[in-house]
Amino acid sequence: MSDLDLRKQTILRAVIVEYVTGAEPVGSELLVQKYGFGVKSATIRNELAEMAELGYLEQPHTSAGRIPSDLGYRFFVDRLLPEKEVEQDAKQRLNQVREDGEVLQKLLQEATFALSRLTHLMSVATTVKDVGLTVRNAIVSALSPNQALFVLALSNGQIENRMIECPVGLNLNDIGVVNESLLTAITGKTLRTLARTKAATLAGSPAAEKLLSLIWNQIRSISRESTQGSMVAEGEEYMFAQPEFQRDLSALTSFLDYLKSSNVLYEAVASPTTQPVTIGKEHKQEELHPFSVVRQSFYVGSNEAGVISLIGPTRMAYQAGIPLVSYTAKILSESLTKYFG
Repeated sequence: MSDLDLRKQTILRAVIVEYVTGAEPVGSELLVQKYGFGVKSATIRNELAEMAELGYLEQPHTSAGRIPSDLGYRFFVDRLLPEKEVEQDAKQRLNQVREDGEVLQKLLQEATFALSRLTHLMSVATTVKDVGLTVRNAIVSALSPNQALFVLALSNGQIENRMIECPVGLNLNDIGVVNESLLTAITGKTLRTLARTKAATLAGSPAAEKLLSLIWNQIRSISRESTQGSMVAEGEEYMFAQPEFQRDLSALTSFLDYLKSSNVLYEAVASPTTQPVTIGKEHKQEELHPFSVVRQSFYVGSNEAGVISLIGPTRMAYQAGIPLVSYTAKILSESLTKYFG
């Protein structure tokens, strides 16, 4: 990345601030009127032209002003981004997440909802693809003579609930026998191991054995779903308000549906990267070139449980979004560690 002298850095910062706010190309006259710089408009025009040649700015068409390029945003994020504390009202909104939810899926839904509302961007959370997920606890409870509820608590804070049709002749004593068997047979074991083994045996009635077999089927299903990782998304509607995406809203609708139904979005958020922020063409997936992703991992104790992120146009307010994502990840980590660490 080429070094920019102090004046060019100041101009780049001003162009980004104006473009993020107004979504219109920025001209030399506006910069001189609003920021001064102590030089004439012609000098600023020359500086803008040089920065465009260096790749930090782009010109949509000949008579237009300049807009930041992906390289310009990258320089801004890496070198010019001012440190900013998360505002107190935003902290309070995000702190409600830990009060409102304690199960992983509910926490992620609350967190992505709050983050998208605070930033007016799309927020996505993913859980890790973890073949080492272990069972912390399991219990089956009778809801009626015909139905039982199977609850499985996992090491990453995930809670799975499954309804099971009760076998004919099942009684409360049978359920107690099944729970004792579950306690010794699956607690502390990995989902992957359990999915590959036969159902545990027990010295009980045929109804109890049938119930345990049905539970094992649910464990295999949960294993397939949980070790693949999952994704929660909120705030897609804010994409439609972005000026750069308003030219073809039907295409944007189809595109967002595609992102959510394919692995593209999950991989963009959850894949390991040294960059907490990826911008435009830095994404391997061509479909994501119009977007930037700000991401931060969250943990249960020292184990990574997933990633919380913001997704928006490359013209996003990084100085506000980055600290908000970091603070949200901190809240998630503290909540999950408290309940499941």
